Amino acid sequence: MLRTLDALRRSSHPGPTFLVTTVAVLLAVGANLDVWRIVVLGVVILLDQLSVGWSNDWIDAGRDREVGRGDKPVASGEISATLVRNSAIIGAVLSVVVSIALGWQAALVHLLFLASAWAYNVWLKNTPVSVAPFIVSFGMLPFIVTLSAADPSTAAPWALGAGALLGVAAHFSNVLPDLEADRATGIRGLPHRLGPTASGVVIAGSLAAASGLLLLGSPDALHVAGFAAGLGVAVAILVLVLDRRRTRLLFQLIMGAAVIDVLLLAFGGSGLV
Repeated sequence: MLRTLDALRRSSHPGPTFLVTTVAVLLAVGANLDVWRIVVLGVVILLDQLSVGWSNDWIDAGRDREVGRGDKPVASGEISATLVRNSAIIGAVLSVVVSIALGWQAALVHLLFLASAWAYNVWLKNTPVSVAPFIVSFGMLPFIVTLSAADPSTAAPWALGAGALLGVAAHFSNVLPDLEADRATGIRGLPHRLGPTASGVVIAGSLAAASGLLLLGSPDALHVAGFAAGLGVAVAILVLVLDRRRTRLLFQLIMGAAVIDVLLLAFGGSGLV
């Protein structure tokens, strides 16, 4: 039983699940939502990210076996694809049901957020528009937060734009280490078509642009310092990419720049509205 639960946990892509859930909660805290709304929003995003992670492992199990992905519990036979599939569906349904407590507007946008992520796993991953679900879902996250307030409102354009740009960076960063393995199993998303160098340039550019939008939205001392730091890291990423060095340092810098932008977005506070 414990082994099954551990395999189910690892099939959920716990890193991205934790990260997106944390971002949503930080945004909700920054937007001064009521405590109960913050908790409900956190549960909703956690459930839907678990669902997205499980659906990814279930749908990709055959390709993962072909390239010997021993880190994928379904592909390695540690857990059945049926259990992971059912968990993904249950997680998606529960997230939609719980989101209704935040109001019909937040529930509707959250449904689009979830559908976009599932569309990537089911179909769009292998198309030239593979980045579209990341633009849509990450761009919607601030919108879900502001619609979850007692007095629902539209998120500021700069917040939506910054979220979308972080989604672009997330997609390309996630795919970059697995380009060769993906190609071997026939995956041809946008990063695969552009290649590693161009993908790295896209990552650096989207992170720098996100930092600029965040500064535009909140031009205070904190965001000025954050913009300078984010821009500096983006330039370092660009240098490593153009030098064709896909090293551990490159990915650490990408994560560092993303964390800076996420924190700046979260500290946008009332400016999110």
